[in-house]
Amino acid sequence: MKIYRFLTEDDTSAFCHKVSDALAKGWELYGPPTYAFDAAHGVMRCGQAVTKEIDRPYSPDMKLGDQ
Repeated sequence: MKIYRFLTEDDTSAFCHKVSDALAKGWELYGPPTYAFDAAHGVMRCGQAVTKEIDRPYSPDMKLGDQ
């Protein structure tokens, strides 16, 4: 079973750390990163999709970051 997450963060090193942490836990990059202006907060935001193969069925109750 493949699961999917979309990681977001302000355009700071925190975003790079969030993606690096996911990669260290076995997640794989899915597509290119995105970059957009968040007008509500006046900051640039980054996003990156990641996927991971797991050995159990998907459940909407699972916490994806703990997989």
